[in-house]
Amino acid sequence: IMLSALVTNDTAFHPSTFILLGIPGMQDQHMWAAIPFCSMYILALIGNGTIIYIIMTDRTLHEPMYLFLCLLSITDLILCSTTLPKMLTIFWLRSHIISYHGCLTQMFFVHTVFATESAVLLAMAFDRYVAICRPLHYTSILNAAVIGKIGLACVVRALLFVFPFVILIERLPFCGHHIIPHTYCEHMGIAKLACASIKPNTIYGLTVALSVTGMDVVLIATSYGLILRTVLRLPSKDAQFRAFSTCGAHICVILIFYVPAFFSFFTHRFGHQVPPHVHIVLANLYLLVPPVLNPLVYGINTKQIRLRIFGFFMGRR
Repeated sequence: IMLSALVTNDTAFHPSTFILLGIPGMQDQHMWAAIPFCSMYILALIGNGTIIYIIMTDRTLHEPMYLFLCLLSITDLILCSTTLPKMLTIFWLRSHIISYHGCLTQMFFVHTVFATESAVLLAMAFDRYVAICRPLHYTSILNAAVIGKIGLACVVRALLFVFPFVILIERLPFCGHHIIPHTYCEHMGIAKLACASIKPNTIYGLTVALSVTGMDVVLIATSYGLILRTVLRLPSKDAQFRAFSTCGAHICVILIFYVPAFFSFFTHRFGHQVPPHVHIVLANLYLLVPPVLNPLVYGINTKQIRLRIFGFFMGRR
């Protein structure tokens, strides 16, 4: 059935529903496209669920590095779960309709959890900096109370910066079509449907991206610059190798998270030559690839996690 037939002549300031189109130009392939996305989602649930369970139940892993990893896995689970279930209903059940408030709720969680995960990655970089550059003060600087406060700060910062997105959308009138050419609701995708100026939305969106996520990247790079300087001063090559190996997994996770995210972000605003279906696929992958790969990266590169995962699946603790 034609999606346009689902659109009502709703001329209210705010529509009662939006229609999520899916992947533009690939509607005929939605059934098949859902299979790899569903498989990746299942892997993300299993991988992150296993990491959380192992860290929470093994008291020997209640150290700052592993507690931050647990927090990362929790945000990964929420990040992919904000979009994948609805996407799969679009692809398999052709359930394209989402309520106005449901759309805003999904937008709020997508951006909030993404900003939270960026802050968690920064906290993990700080953890590695203290462990390598200030090892004698590690346990005093990063005790349980401090870790709890850092986790709370990550969430509060995200809420404070993302909540204005809701206000900026609420102020807009929607008097045209209500079709969103996407698989989930995000700020600019909704704003572009408005029949009024969205300049404040564009400016604030860029400001948040550069001042929050961009600043996180700068601070993470600074942390690893200081770590590199400290490691290169170590007298033993073996000590240098051990120091680098503790940071290897985290660097991989950082690249997995930020590279596709920034590529999608700048393509959305400046890459007008990029086909819409390519952008939509990338926008889904940057929310799904990190939750899938993070447990694998830490499982392979972190001996303590690797051994416990092996023992977990072999049926012994």
